[in-house]
Amino acid sequence: YIVAPIPGVVLNYCVEVGETIKSGDTVVYLEAMKMENSIPSPKDGTVKRLNFSPGDNVLKGDVLAVIVPSKV
Repeated sequence: YIVAPIPGVVLNYCVEVGETIKSGDTVVYLEAMKMENSIPSPKDGTVKRLNFSPGDNVLKGDVLAVIVPSKV
């Protein structure tokens, strides 16, 4: 899971459901305290779900996206 580290507003997602991503790739931009924060993927995998839309308010700990680990 990718969770919001701080409360804020979802600016936009940089990935789409079904997309394969690498650890460190930016998944979502979150605006908090008038600053744009890029939230990276913690692991390689495939995007399973994006839980919010641009403009949505999120709280600390909200699940922003679900990443399914790549098969080894």
